[in-house]
Amino acid sequence: MSSDRTLRPPVRIAVTGHRDLDPETQSLVDAEVRRFLRAYAPHVVGISCLALGADQIFAAAVLDLGGVLEAVVPAREYGEGAFRALLAEASEVRRLPFERASPEAYAAANELLIETADLLVAVWDGLPARGSGGTAEAVTAAARRRVPVRVIWPSGATRVDTV
Repeated sequence: MSSDRTLRPPVRIAVTGHRDLDPETQSLVDAEVRRFLRAYAPHVVGISCLALGADQIFAAAVLDLGGVLEAVVPAREYGEGAFRALLAEASEVRRLPFERASPEAYAAANELLIETADLLVAVWDGLPARGSGGTAEAVTAAARRRVPVRVIWPSGATRVDTV
């Protein structure tokens, strides 16, 4: 039997995570996500909604490490930051039928991410949800579907105070 890594089937890894990361936390998360993904690269399919923060960090890391990116777009009126550039790099784009981004659209997107994933990466501070359709709910949905979850929240990470 060959030990050649090119014969390995790709691992499908979805991401969920906080959008409101301060610049230092973005750097910490980027380093940790890349460290984690290296074990799978280049045989990884990253599945992301490409939201600001954790999603875009994850998507860029997947592409930089030679993986394949799939995008789930929650609504027609959606996308900020590097969204368009990352969307253009996606090998597959699934669009949900919502007009505007909303908790309902995010919850539906989370379900779609998780249903095709072998693993969920959650860039999550471990705190309860601040609203519907967020990271904590995605982690709960993955557990309900028995999809393993890898939480990434580096020491020193913080969220921008949005209150």
